[in-house]
Amino acid sequence: MRIFDGIGELEAAVGTHLGHSEWHAVPQSQIDAFADATGDHQWIHVDPERAADGPFGTTIAHGYLTLSLLPLLVAEVYRLDGVKMAVNYGADKLRFPSPVPVGSRVRAGVELTGVKQIALGYQVATRVTIERDGGDKPACVVDMLAVVVP
Repeated sequence: MRIFDGIGELEAAVGTHLGHSEWHAVPQSQIDAFADATGDHQWIHVDPERAADGPFGTTIAHGYLTLSLLPLLVAEVYRLDGVKMAVNYGADKLRFPSPVPVGSRVRAGVELTGVKQIALGYQVATRVTIERDGGDKPACVVDMLAVVVP
């Protein structure tokens, strides 16, 4: 894990890859819990018998479940100390190039793409790529924005 002591150290790292998280499994129980939380019970996610005959041969994680793993995964890659708070601001671009079949392991790689001063503090931009163990394409690529208040 990379630890930055204040915004100045973070600014100096713009343009670098900050590292990768640990690998995390995505079990059916997590997919089912996400379906319950969001109301998205599409068979491709929650019906293993039907999904066995579907295009992926098994159930797959929701794309937004994969995206929702970002706080967990990114927190294993880097930390910014010396700030009062950090909040999500949004995303500039989001893609799900490949599915995450049940039981897959995923991890995130984080590239720091920008830090700029704004009225409230600083806007921090990262490109997060979620990889699936053994996959040939990323499961998710997103340009995330956060606001950090020193």
